[in-house]
Amino acid sequence: MKTARNELNEREQELVSYLIKDCKTTGEIQTKLKRLFAGTIERMLEGEMDVHLGYEKNAIEGNNSGNSRNGYSRKRIISDYGECEIAVPRDRNGEFKPQIIEKRQTRTGEIEDKILAMYAKGMSQRDIEETIREIYGANVSQGMISQITDKVLPDVNEWQNRPLESIYPIIFFDGIIFNSRKDNRIIKKCVYSVLGIDLEGQKEILGIWIAENESASFYASICADLKSRGVSDIFIACHDNLTGLNEAICSVFPKTRNQLCIVHQIRNSCKFVPYKDRKEVCADLKKIYGAGKNSAFIQPLFWFIKLQKYKKSIIKQPKKVRILFLPVTDM
Repeated sequence: MKTARNELNEREQELVSYLIKDCKTTGEIQTKLKRLFAGTIERMLEGEMDVHLGYEKNAIEGNNSGNSRNGYSRKRIISDYGECEIAVPRDRNGEFKPQIIEKRQTRTGEIEDKILAMYAKGMSQRDIEETIREIYGANVSQGMISQITDKVLPDVNEWQNRPLESIYPIIFFDGIIFNSRKDNRIIKKCVYSVLGIDLEGQKEILGIWIAENESASFYASICADLKSRGVSDIFIACHDNLTGLNEAICSVFPKTRNQLCIVHQIRNSCKFVPYKDRKEVCADLKKIYGAGKNSAFIQPLFWFIKLQKYKKSIIKQPKKVRILFLPVTDM
């Protein structure tokens, strides 16, 4: 049976008793936690100084040792508990190099991890700055955020240029248009993403590229990049049938079969269907696209055409799609 509270040892219970003493709000508890955190860091720094000098504070072993304590310097750091000030011990020779909070370090690793996590989820630098201020009560400049996020750029470049498998049965090519600010203007850019399925059936993002717009010529450069990273053959390339895309892929991988993405095809087909009929049309199209053999699609396709519920322009779509699906059903 589950208990209603967290199990604490004796020392942890003593700490909880201290925290709740004279505290009436969660804010007061947070303030005490911040002081405890700062005090713990200072005690650890004192321990590091003892190890560095080879003797404890005020010990007679320090007499004529050639180096001794030389007061403290103040430093403000940002952590999960907010912004706090700590005293960092100094030595006369200036040789002390603290490890728990290094020189010129003004934030703990947890804060950096949270900033990177927010950045990875698409938050802007201004949103991150406001979020850190609201949650932790700490001021983090956009310049500091840029310094933190720039730390991952070497890892990103290494990932983008990593070696790939030699053969991929299926690779999906896609691009999405987004708005970006440049020189005080809003411009459109395209993010290209390539997802591959390896011989073991595992999905893997092979790379992400950014360009001014979506074009077949840029897809050709992406294919060339994939080949330079070790890809020798692609069985099936699935994409949205952008003009010139088939030729761009086959110019680098001539044996690749091109398949039109079902999602794009259904989306294009539904443009010609009234909104109230789209659910029924999608159900009919699913029977056609879900056919496992060449002959299996004939009956649902014939029935779809015979009903003639919808505009004739949509009737032409499944025939074109069927031709593009032949490489899959032939395998």
